[in-house]
Amino acid sequence: MQIAQEIKHHITVSEAAGHITLDYEGRFLRRKRLITDEGEAFLVELPETVSLAATDGFVLEDGRIIAILPKAEPLLKVTHSHLPRIAWHIGNRHTPCQIEASHLLIQRDHVLEGMLRLLGAEIEPMQAPFTPEGGAYGHGRTHSHHHDPEHGPEHDQEPHNHHHH
Repeated sequence: MQIAQEIKHHITVSEAAGHITLDYEGRFLRRKRLITDEGEAFLVELPETVSLAATDGFVLEDGRIIAILPKAEPLLKVTHSHLPRIAWHIGNRHTPCQIEASHLLIQRDHVLEGMLRLLGAEIEPMQAPFTPEGGAYGHGRTHSHHHDPEHGPEHDQEPHNHHHH
């Protein structure tokens, strides 16, 4: 059985020797036995847990690349006249969220659905691939930002105007 210890980013369709369809949770892994859509088993052994994008691929020992396809999963399509406010409420609950121009997509969640309906959002259940913004999990879901010493704490020099009501 082939072992994949490396991920290649931004692969092209022509590079892929095989494909594997994974849902959002399935694209979050470190060590796991997987089976390609073509039926070949392989073992993923990565140095750390990663969150894989739909444009990533597993590099097998023999050099072949298994492309990742996002699997359709049960989502809620959220629409509202003031989407940023709704996105804020979703983000405040550390819920992964896919942000589109006219709507938001979140994983199906009855509690959150109830809250969003109370805020006046329209909710439509649907099946679609889920590719949220680099999410709120911290471990692996977000990319580390390297802070340059040159770009010092400019924001600390501004006066803070806090209005207390």
